[in-house]
Amino acid sequence: MVNKIVKYVNREMSWLSFNERVLQEAADPSLPLLERLKFLGIFSSNQDEFFSVRVGTVHRMIDAGVKSSETIGDSPKKTMELIHKRVLQLRDKFDEVFSEIEKELQKANIFIINETELTQQQQEFVREYFISKVRPRLVPVMFRELQKFPYLKNQAIYLAVAMYKYRDPQEFNYALIEVPADVLPRFLPLPSDSGTQYIIMLDDVIRFGLSNIFSIFDYDSISAYTIKLTRDAELDIEDDVMKSFFEKISEGLKQRERGEPVRFVYDREMPEDLLNIILDGLKMKNLENIVPGGRYHNARDFMNFPDVGDSSLLYEKNKPIRHPDLPVNRSILEVIRSKDVMLCYPYHSFDHMIDLLREAAIDPNVTTIKMTLYRVAKNSNVVNALINAVKNGKSVTVVIELQARFDEMANIFWTQKLEEAGATIIDGVPGLKVHAKLCKITRMENDIPVTYACIGTGNFNESTAHVYSDHALLTSNQAITREVKDLFDFFEHTYKHISYDHLIVAPHFMRNKIYRLINTEIRNSKAGKQAYMYLKMNNLVDRRMIEKLYEASQAGVKVRMVTRGICSLVPGVKGLSENIEVTSIVDKYLEHSRVFIFCNDGDEKYFISSADWMVRNLDRRVEVAVPVYDRSIQEELKQFMEIQFADNTKARIINKEQDNKYVKRKRSSKIRRAQDDLYKLFSNKASGKGGME
Repeated sequence: MVNKIVKYVNREMSWLSFNERVLQEAADPSLPLLERLKFLGIFSSNQDEFFSVRVGTVHRMIDAGVKSSETIGDSPKKTMELIHKRVLQLRDKFDEVFSEIEKELQKANIFIINETELTQQQQEFVREYFISKVRPRLVPVMFRELQKFPYLKNQAIYLAVAMYKYRDPQEFNYALIEVPADVLPRFLPLPSDSGTQYIIMLDDVIRFGLSNIFSIFDYDSISAYTIKLTRDAELDIEDDVMKSFFEKISEGLKQRERGEPVRFVYDREMPEDLLNIILDGLKMKNLENIVPGGRYHNARDFMNFPDVGDSSLLYEKNKPIRHPDLPVNRSILEVIRSKDVMLCYPYHSFDHMIDLLREAAIDPNVTTIKMTLYRVAKNSNVVNALINAVKNGKSVTVVIELQARFDEMANIFWTQKLEEAGATIIDGVPGLKVHAKLCKITRMENDIPVTYACIGTGNFNESTAHVYSDHALLTSNQAITREVKDLFDFFEHTYKHISYDHLIVAPHFMRNKIYRLINTEIRNSKAGKQAYMYLKMNNLVDRRMIEKLYEASQAGVKVRMVTRGICSLVPGVKGLSENIEVTSIVDKYLEHSRVFIFCNDGDEKYFISSADWMVRNLDRRVEVAVPVYDRSIQEELKQFMEIQFADNTKARIINKEQDNKYVKRKRSSKIRRAQDDLYKLFSNKASGKGGME
């Protein structure tokens, strides 16, 4: 019997495989201990989003009677079964890793203790903290006699409280308390004289105060068990022409809060009668993803675990590097006028982008600034610079994407701030998300308008720029800036049909232009010429793109890829993809940049892009890939990719087994860790030493 070749990996399974790589970081004993704990938080946060977004989508497919779906790679029902099985495996692995980390914390004299383990001094401290800070935030709901079960917020932590009297088993009550982790720290460091650090969780501070909360009752036993409900986060936007887009988004967000349940997690120690009352009250008896868990949920809060103990418990902080072409006290626009500059975060400082906007805001010759915003920082210096530009008489236009998932409310807030300041707001393109990362600055020089542009792979966000690895091209090349201008014209007048000779723009042109670039490699390989592609992206899901890569492999084109997240392509299969090699790097920074290099018969073509190779990016969003023409930047991008390919510390092999094996280091080879090596590369360039030592 011949085994059938598996051509595609189920996208949900591939995503869970990616999150397993995050969990591998938490399990890695070579990492600083508190960083391992933070990776547990990242893993948990990722799982929450997976259930809110992806599992919610699969649920809707099942409800709609969809039997099979190309977008997920299997039937929805089979996919849900696979998800449930894999999630339970990852939960067990998570518990195992957390137990290991807790032991290591204790060796480092850091103890996470509960309400039963407090010393007399600590009890007094916790009692005072509970009365002054916590109790005013609590609103217990007694639900035994309620006709309608209380509404549970999406992904909030609740304590389900059971109260009993030993002398009268019929005398009992239940209550529900929301843990106010959105306004109070989840972790409370406790006083200690011994040099040992003790930490108690907010959940246990509330458990400590239960007798205080319910003191008007005469119960012998009061205990609390954590529960958490995750809801479908898909945003349904009404098609009501009488409502503004703001109103539609705002109402959609309210609907999201009341989305259908997709996962319920509970403390496995909870009494069965209490669990059944909750499940009955929430009408969730038949929910597939009812998951027994431990005493604590929302482990995502470990991302904000307090920095306690020795400094060796955290990564050494690398100071962002100043780009050698952008010295202090020199006009950035003046530099860009004479040459292109490529920034690579977080190695280079994001301050360069803020400085560029600040310079444009006060330069008397700058007339207009236009920018796309998808996600911005909570206290955004980018938006503040744009508001300052308006105050200085500049014409400022911002294309702000109100449908950026989970950032909708923040973007509505910044939209209102910019409008109040006098900026022109374009709230996206009807039917399309604007995901392109663009900034255009127009300056009058000798009575002629000159355009400067920044085109990037990641958001204009100074917070994420510290931890996301992204590229941004600063240029005054007229061939490129003219087309950036055309794109902003399209945003303002969406009926315009514009073609592009340099930028590769989705949704109308990107797919076919990338096909043509791949076809060139196929033709060259068939003609006996050298042919290869270097590709870096977050996700590869689009089946037509995957088929085109298979076609290239079969023609002999060498394809080397770094794909951080989902990869539905199966590499290394004889007769299908033996010329395709894929690795994934998960390390201290989130690999986010998209880089495409095509051999092109020795005259290489280089691009950085905002787009992954997914259906949504190629067909349903405005995305931009910008060509890189500067030879020195091309050389740097090639080095960047080769350093990624050489990683033998944090790179995992992507294969059909989805087993996340690390790339093996040959005995004779050096230890290569791409993110450390890239920091050295950019540090050496900044200090005039050239490349890596």
